[in-house]
Amino acid sequence: MSLNDRIEVLKQQHAALERAIDEENTRPLPNHDAIADLKRQKLRIKDELYQLERH
Repeated sequence: MSLNDRIEVLKQQHAALERAIDEENTRPLPNHDAIADLKRQKLRIKDELYQLERH
């Protein structure tokens, strides 16, 4: 997998996590533990994207 392919996959995962967070937040009783976990995953992806895009 090329660097650009990896970056694109990470961007797609980041967007999917954002949608999952929004979906959970719109539920009548959102699961705050699940939201926190999704946000942690999103942050890890953002950090990896930052590192890859710097090189």
